[in-house]
Amino acid sequence: MSELLFLAHRIPYPPDKGDKIRSYHLLKALAAEHTVHLGTFVDDPADWAHVAAVERLCKGEVCIRPLNPSLARLRSASGLLTGEPLTLAYYRDSTLRRWIRKLGACRSLTGVLAFSACMAQYAARVALDLGAPCVLDLCDVDSDKWRQYAASRGQPMKTIYAREARTLAAAEASYVRDFDATLVVAETEAQLLRERAGEGANRIRVVGNGVDTDYFDPAREYDRPFPAGTSAIVFTGAMDYHANVDGVEWFARDVLPAIRRARPNAMFFIVGSNPSAAVRALADAPGIVVSGRVSDVRPYLAHAAVVVAPLRLARGVQNKVLEALAMGRPVVATPNAVQGLPSAMEAGIHVTPEAAAMKEVVISCLGAAAAETRGRRFVIERYGWPQQLRQVTELFHADSVTSEAREGVSAAVV
Repeated sequence: MSELLFLAHRIPYPPDKGDKIRSYHLLKALAAEHTVHLGTFVDDPADWAHVAAVERLCKGEVCIRPLNPSLARLRSASGLLTGEPLTLAYYRDSTLRRWIRKLGACRSLTGVLAFSACMAQYAARVALDLGAPCVLDLCDVDSDKWRQYAASRGQPMKTIYAREARTLAAAEASYVRDFDATLVVAETEAQLLRERAGEGANRIRVVGNGVDTDYFDPAREYDRPFPAGTSAIVFTGAMDYHANVDGVEWFARDVLPAIRRARPNAMFFIVGSNPSAAVRALADAPGIVVSGRVSDVRPYLAHAAVVVAPLRLARGVQNKVLEALAMGRPVVATPNAVQGLPSAMEAGIHVTPEAAAMKEVVISCLGAAAAETRGRRFVIERYGWPQQLRQVTELFHADSVTSEAREGVSAAVV
């Protein structure tokens, strides 16, 4: 069996948040055909309990490094002196780098996949030295997220975020030129990246997110997690992620009060791990519940009257939207939350950019009793993980993937 190196900035298990859902399914698909060696970080102490499950899945060597967020933030400050993106310094680890070099020397690697821009610093030269296919999954164009963050913040963070947007955009463009293939989650991301990449633009590929429709199945029985008589409006997601925090704050402030005046039994349930202080504070307002981490998000979706995705800063394909559709729930979203879904209307998603219009749509959904079967059919037909990831697994079957990228390789990757 051939051997691959898989690098991820966060342990790809359990698949309970956006990046871990995608990285887990990528790892699972590749491990079905190859022996996979995994290099990754743990930034949540609870994730150490899942090391054995990841080792069984990979079948190869595993190097898992602890990542202390406080120390990593101090380390990232070195980027201010070197001129590099703070993101790269945040994830720099000499032990992981030595492990990768040793692995490359001792094993016959036939491919490398780096998940996210911050792991590209480890992958490109290893793979290029070996002559093996070298694939980078950016998911989203993170530099543009930093640009959006800069636009919404005051000083000094505005300046720091704007700098990160510039430096990371340059690094992303360099990686596109260095890697044999660069994956993004949606065509909107691909277009943005092509504008910056120059000669490497033809190696950018769109590989969308998927959803496990067997796991997210509304036909199963789920205990109701909401008080009796409540019309539950549900948001799911990691609640220390800025785009999610901004979205629920906007919904709670500008949309929910008008909904509750019309429907006093409506309650907004914010379901997700690591709620920030700003999110926890929302629970002080009437009609808002902040759950924190839950063992299973499906009961909250199954019994939701409506699922909302009021994201103003997000890009790409949102797993939270696909999961809600798979569970047969009506979904109300902002345009940013569905810009990676070109057929959002076909999926039955209610898309509205403004608070007043969103209020009306949510109230309408609260009054409807029927399940939204159109969305589930949509994701079954188009967004199953096997069909989404087929082209990724094929990249490691074809020797031709490396031919173009071997010419004019940049020396900037270290």
